Formats: sequence, structure tokens, C-alpha cells
Amino acid sequence: MDKTPLRARSRELLDLARAASSGRAADTVHGGAGRALRQTLLALTAGAALAEHENPGEATLLVLLGHVRLTSGDAAWEGGQGDLITVPGARHGLLALEDSVVLLTVVKHP
Repeated sequence: MDKTPLRARSRELLDLARAASSGRAADTVHGGAGRALRQTLLALTAGAALAEHENPGEATLLVLLGHVRLTSGDAAWEGGQGDLITVPGARHGLLALEDSVVLLTVVKHP
């Protein structure tokens, strides 16, 4: 069994995001190549975004810190600390409305 201190790792990633020209930093905390389940911490500074992209499988975003907006086509969902957002199966993007950290959970389709 593994244990990951998400609060501490979130703070570290947010510091890295603040130092990065992209305003982003990420760390896969569970899963990865060859596994169906992947969980990734994403830190974004206010105004930083993930451009619209395809969804590789069933996914959710858990907002650990801050406030984000998930968009897909003309639809948008906002979430703050503690909110769980289901990621649509269509193309989508993510914008940090303030310095934020989310836990992205993806189950890849076979």
C-alpha cells in the first residue's frame, strides 16, 4: 500500500507552477503506463489553462485548492475547493480562475 500526502504535494506543485512560464505543473500520483487508472495532480496559477483536448477515458476533477472552470463546446462548469466535476467525453479545456490544484482521475477505455 502506498500513501501520498496530497496537501504537501499540492503546495509543492503550486510553487513549481508559479515558477514555470506556463503557469502549470503536474505529477502522476497513481497509475501510469500500462494501467487503466491514472490520478494526476495538476497545479495551475490564476489565468493558466489547459487548451482544449480529447478525453482519453472516463474522468473526474476534484478541486483541492482554488477555483477552476471546465469548458466543453458552449458548456462550462465551475468548481471550488471540495467540488467534484465529471469531465465530459467530448473535447474540453480547463482554466484556473485563481491559483488552483486539482486531482484528475482517468480510467482509460480499452
